[in-house]
Amino acid sequence: MKKDHKPAGPSQRMLRVGELVRHALAALFARGDIEDEALSGAVLTVPEVRMTPDLKIANAYVMPLGGAHAEEIVEALNRNRKFIRGRVAPLIDLKYAPEIRFFVDDTFEEAGRIDALLRSDRVKRDLDDDTDDSSED
Repeated sequence: MKKDHKPAGPSQRMLRVGELVRHALAALFARGDIEDEALSGAVLTVPEVRMTPDLKIANAYVMPLGGAHAEEIVEALNRNRKFIRGRVAPLIDLKYAPEIRFFVDDTFEEAGRIDALLRSDRVKRDLDDDTDDSSED
C-alpha cells in the first residue's frame, strides 16, 4: 500500500533559503543601494521570506518602520525587483536566483487585532466565567 507522503509545511531547505534571501535583502536595504524616490529615507524590515518548493520564487514580506506609505514602498520595490535580484543573487549562492516578489507584511496589524480581541471585556468576562466554574469542582 503506497502512502501519499506530502509535507505539512515548508521543507527545511525552503526555510533555509528563505532566511538567506531575507538576510541578503535586509543588507541591501540597509546599504540603501536602490535609487527610487519612494524608497529614499525609508527604513525597511523584512520579517519573512517564503520560498516556493522549487526555490524559483521568493515572496518577501516587508514593512517600513512605523508602517507609513507601505503600499507605495512595496510598489517601488516591485518596480526595481530585477535590480534587487541582481544584487541578491551573488549573496545567496544558488544555481538559479529566485524571482523576488514583494508584499506588505500585515502580521503586526493582525497580532494587534488579536491582542485587542483578547483584552476586550467580552473575552475577559468569558475567562472569568471559566475560572469560576473550575473552582466549584
